[in-house]
Amino acid sequence: MRSRTSYRPEQGSLDWTPTGLVAGVDEAGRGPLAGPVFAAAVILDDLQPIHGLADSKVLTPQKRARLYDEIRAKALCCCIAHATHEEIDRINILQATMLAMQRAVTGLRLKPALVRVDGNRLPVLPMAAEAIVKGDATVQAISAASILAKVARDLFCEQMHASHPQYGFATHKGYSTPEHLAALREHGASPWHRRSFAPVREVCVDVTVNPLA
Repeated sequence: MRSRTSYRPEQGSLDWTPTGLVAGVDEAGRGPLAGPVFAAAVILDDLQPIHGLADSKVLTPQKRARLYDEIRAKALCCCIAHATHEEIDRINILQATMLAMQRAVTGLRLKPALVRVDGNRLPVLPMAAEAIVKGDATVQAISAASILAKVARDLFCEQMHASHPQYGFATHKGYSTPEHLAALREHGASPWHRRSFAPVREVCVDVTVNPLA
């Protein structure tokens, strides 16, 4: 299945396997109320296997951090990209996620012959691609991409927390926890919040400070 056919749901395997490098792609941060959505693309090196790769959600933060460094050291190439919260508000979270994935793939130093994407949708890409449901648990390159995207987004949440600690971004990572919703009601929306998301739209106070001030 070709990825040029827009962002329609697609899944399963190709009827043929292109010869060449294979990249795995995954995202992190579709659900939170604030911050960018991140994506990563990884081409692993068969001569330098990485043990312990798995869906980032089942790994401890410590193991994710260790694997993050190992993936970046051993992969043939990798790229981490994102779409901003402003882009999410402008084009919606699905399209922003596809955009972040597209940026991650096109940012790779080496061009893959095939891209395997976690989930059931594909970004528009100039090469063959297939969507694999739960690929982050079954395809090592996608597992590696899920780890890079998750750790990169968590690090960004630390930056958001440093600039606006009253929201607790370092703890809840922008997800709609009771603590986060309470902070939204008390302080209004920060410059990092996704104003197209319903819980953020419902608050009436905007903070207009520079996000990194």
